[in-house]
Amino acid sequence: MRKLKQEQFLPITLDEAWDFFATPRNLNEVTPADLTFQITSDLPDKMYEGLIITYKIKPMMNIPLDWCTEITHIKEKEFFVDEQRKGPYNIWHHEHHFKEQEGGVLMTDILHYDIGKWIIGWLAGELFVHRR
Repeated sequence: MRKLKQEQFLPITLDEAWDFFATPRNLNEVTPADLTFQITSDLPDKMYEGLIITYKIKPMMNIPLDWCTEITHIKEKEFFVDEQRKGPYNIWHHEHHFKEQEGGVLMTDILHYDIGKWIIGWLAGELFVHRR
């Protein structure tokens, strides 16, 4: 299992940060363009616990994959968690934390993931996934 932790300071209010990241259709704006990320499910205006979101992505070699995640935990204006239910990973647990600071918000992403899939997963991880 791998762990990735990234922090980013956003020079906006907590309300602005939460409103943006808690709006599912904004996923397209925060996903790298080279993933060819396409949401395939109907989306509500705001996320909620239990929300299932389906996508098509092309994470490597332009090969399309179906991906399905669920919003499993939300504490408004503090954090939310999405977990893969179907897709390319054996485990995908992604926490998004928001902390108000002077002049803005510190956003912290903590991702636990495991590619799995024996040698094929290891090879995909070494060649494509871990670098991103």
